[in-house]
Order: sequence, then structure tokens, then C-alpha cells
Amino acid sequence: MNANSGKGFERSTAILATTGDRDLERSCRSDAIFAAPAEDGIERLEARFSGNGFAPHRHDTYALGLTMAGVQTFSYRGAARFSTPGRLIILHPDELHDGGAGGKEGLTYRMIYLPPEKIIAATEALAAALPFVRDPVADDAPLRASLIEALDELDGEMGELKRDGLIADIAHHLLRLGDARGRAAQSLDRRALALCRDFLSDCAGEAIDSKRLEAITGIDRFTLARQFRALYGTSPHRYLVQRRLARVKAMIIDGNPLAEAAIAAGFADQSHMTRHFAKTYGMPPGRFRELSFSARADGKPGPAFPGRRRGVRSQTRKPA
Repeated sequence: MNANSGKGFERSTAILATTGDRDLERSCRSDAIFAAPAEDGIERLEARFSGNGFAPHRHDTYALGLTMAGVQTFSYRGAARFSTPGRLIILHPDELHDGGAGGKEGLTYRMIYLPPEKIIAATEALAAALPFVRDPVADDAPLRASLIEALDELDGEMGELKRDGLIADIAHHLLRLGDARGRAAQSLDRRALALCRDFLSDCAGEAIDSKRLEAITGIDRFTLARQFRALYGTSPHRYLVQRRLARVKAMIIDGNPLAEAAIAAGFADQSHMTRHFAKTYGMPPGRFRELSFSARADGKPGPAFPGRRRGVRSQTRKPA
């Protein structure tokens, strides 16, 4: 069966458990994004949308998710796609896509964003390069089980032990479902590339140029750019911008002004940050601020978070 087809299944294998809170129930009818606490470079969220949610944009991570309710529509690699409840979304790093609801009832979905280096670390002995799953809409029970566990409780951190186990499982499923594309592992200077990646992450707020990266890695700028993309799925510049935007998102969720977040993250000004934010996340930062709810790492609600939410639970799905 074509994984992009909505026929052949009844209800979702992963649905929200209701809270019974009327205020929360009302808030769930509006467009909203609920972000779990970020941990070790991994982001998780639940989004609810009616109509178009995101303009075309790219991530420098794997974006893996579950359609919870409604029809999830998006364009990916030159084709229109859609996912129905219970189906999986698998987006490769740096692939242009948009997103929205395909029906009047709106859309609810959950996503986890995994940095490519996490997948590389989990598959180093098994694959030469990043696994690439060609079909972005899948129906795979083992991967679904792993994603349900990863996306179950969004009001707290997963914790190191659970997180590492889930990364290993998800990486294995991506290898099983896809192929490994890119430069062969033996031709990449992994040590130098890791130095570059760590420096870009640690010093994202600074002005960084090619000469500085050449001095740190010992690789010429063009070889570095080619190898960095082969290993991490994006360019050093885009990786740097993404690290800056990650800080901007965290500051927005904590209630900081947009101009302050832009400067603190290393952008020239708010308009500079806004352009990059919209291209990366498919909406301007002001819109993201309006939609965002957060759960803080200390277990307390974030500034706009109206109450606790429970996780997802499994439900048997029968062939039609």
C-alpha cells in the first residue's frame, strides 16, 4: 500500500489522552505549539493547526513525527504529501518542506527533532553515511512504537538513559527503512568535522568566518564545506544559523523581547534574525511567540503554558 494513501486504516495508533480541564480543552481548539524542555540538542513538540501552519522551510535535523488527528499535508521533494492519524512523518535534514491541515477539522501532530550527529553516533559501526528514507510518510510499527515512547510525556525531560536508548532504536529503524547517502565514511575527517561542529555550537554568538574554521580543523574551507554536509546533512553556515535560532527560540519561550533575543544569539539585529527564523521555521518569530507553550526543565509551566498535558497512548489499528 502507498504510505501516502489515507485509505485502509480506521483510527490512530497514537491519540491524546484528555485532561478534562475545560480551559485547556478550549485552548486546544486554537492554533498552538507546545514545546517540551530541550535536552542535549533534541527538541520535541506538539502542534495544532487549522489551515496552513508553516511556509516552506528547512531543518538541519531529522524531523520525525506522528500525525495525531486530522490530515497533515505538506510538499516535500517536489510532490504533495499527506498523512492521516497514526502515520509517521520522516523528513531528512535540509530538505525543503511546508505544512498544514488538510481538512476543516484541523491538525494535531507531535514531532521530535534529532541532530544528525546523534544518528551518526548511533550508526557509526553500521553505515557509511546518514540514512535517507525516501518516502516521508510511513506506516512502520517498530518505528511508531519508538516515536510514541519518545513523544509520550512532553511536560518533562526524557532523561539520559531513556533518551540514548530511543536514539539507538530510532537510528536502527531509519537504517532499516532507508539507505545511507553521502560520502563514504573512510573519506571523511570525522575528528576535524566534530571540532568544527562543536566550535560552531559553543561559539554561535560570535562572528565566525572560513579562515577561523580552517585554523581549527586544519582543512581547507571547500573540503570542509563538502565533508560537513556529507556527514551532518547541512553546511557549516546553516548549522551556525540554526544554533543561533535555537537560542532565539528558547529566549522567546522564556518571554524575552525579540530584539534582545536576536542580539544575544549573534544576529546583527531583529530584522536579520526574523528573516532567518521565517526561512527555518516557516513562520515569523512573532507568530511563533503567539503560538508557543513551554514546559520548563524544572517541571514548572512555562510563561504561556496553561496546564499539564498527558502523553500519547497506543491503540490497536485494524485493516479496513
